[in-house]
Amino acid sequence: MKVLISGGSSGLGAATVREVLAAGGTPLVLDREPPASGVDGRVDYVCADLADTPAAESAVRELAERAGGLDAVFTAAGIDIPGSLSTISTKEWERVVQVNLLGTAAVVRAALPYLERSRGTVVTCSSTLGLRSVSDATAYCASKAGVVGFTRALAAETAGRIGVTLLVPGGMDTAFFDGRDDQHKPPPDAKLNRPEHVAKAVLHALRQPAGCEVREMVVCHSEEGSWP
Repeated sequence: MKVLISGGSSGLGAATVREVLAAGGTPLVLDREPPASGVDGRVDYVCADLADTPAAESAVRELAERAGGLDAVFTAAGIDIPGSLSTISTKEWERVVQVNLLGTAAVVRAALPYLERSRGTVVTCSSTLGLRSVSDATAYCASKAGVVGFTRALAAETAGRIGVTLLVPGGMDTAFFDGRDDQHKPPPDAKLNRPEHVAKAVLHALRQPAGCEVREMVVCHSEEGSWP
């Protein structure tokens, strides 16, 4: 299985790379940085900024052509710049939406011809905050809610041609929260999921036979506070 993973150099994306390798598949990484240490030399990648739509689409096509096609795509890339709407600059606010929503659409759009040939599967990555909004995260919540709507519309549009799954993860123990002020970090006693556990759920969706789809799945720690 040839799986293109955006954001595959860190966090959930990197965990999914490891799961694909363990399953005997071929991960292909699209990220601003090279793949994480430990998979060096075993993973083909292209560095690109998902906020740059032409660059993102070109990177998808380059990876797909080098691999001889695609069987699946997982759009794991995502960022957040927390703060109130009045304090976050326009450029920062729009970059969150560009990466999380427009970057997701760009990757899927470029991958569609390859996935239709293989009758492959797309797994998009929203968030519990795409369904349940909080303060100081207007860009993040808007972009992840957009991923929900985009994915549901994509599933209707491509029914019978590709598989489409919406992943809604809760908070995870990754570097996503590094560098934030304490007020924008999970509290010290927060129950966060392990990214490798969520990655196993992604692989489960990708392994479904043609015509059988996991349409949507919420994956979170049983005691994590963002769900329900």
